[in-house]
Amino acid sequence: MTVLSIFSLAGLFSFFGGKEMPQYEFSGTSQSEVLDHTAWNSLLKKYVDNIGNVDYKGFNNDQAALTSYLEYLGNTSPSDIWSKEEALAYYINLYNAATVQLILNNYPTKSIKDIKDPWGKEWVRIGSETFSLGDIEHKILRKMNEPRIHFAINCASFSCPKLLNEAYTSEKIEDQLQQASEDFVNDPTRNIISKEKLQLSNIFKWYKKDFTENGSLIDYIKTYSQKDIDPKADIKYVTYDWSLNEKK
Repeated sequence: MTVLSIFSLAGLFSFFGGKEMPQYEFSGTSQSEVLDHTAWNSLLKKYVDNIGNVDYKGFNNDQAALTSYLEYLGNTSPSDIWSKEEALAYYINLYNAATVQLILNNYPTKSIKDIKDPWGKEWVRIGSETFSLGDIEHKILRKMNEPRIHFAINCASFSCPKLLNEAYTSEKIEDQLQQASEDFVNDPTRNIISKEKLQLSNIFKWYKKDFTENGSLIDYIKTYSQKDIDPKADIKYVTYDWSLNEKK
């Protein structure tokens, strides 16, 4: 299933942390380009390199622009008329921009895991409500039947999928997600793949259910891998590097 299909979130969300999640039907089919991600795109071009390393010191000098972008997203609540593509771009960009803001709020830091409750604290505003990064990832994005989001959202760590140095947009997101998936699977710093043996990122372990709804984990990885893989290849997982993805 691609992001170009019609998607319904009716009845999707449930109570999380004592708060009821919003319900929408992202059933629009046209690429309306409701949202303007130009500001975020400019920041990414300036402060993120081609391999996803982040110049947090530089970002810190543009705090006003980042804050303004997050406020813009916060003031632009998702709507039933949005397409799935529009919603995916919105939530992926929101997650990534908020993660950068979280690091800057606690900078300097060696790891996002050194920050108290980084994924559980509710501080990211959408309309009149505030949400945690965990809410956005687990209760919204993961429910959208698009496992490639795991290669698009960035947790500010070296073992995470790289932070793309351009904003996701509804008109480009299919190609962007495809490229992000291919880049991550074939990145030897994150996955070491041979025909008989796979040494995989823990992302494939933590979210295995998301990747195996239509087949095995190897079936999923073969979709993006540049190498041939035996269906019975041995799978092991590599140590996750949570150190800050900071440009040296």
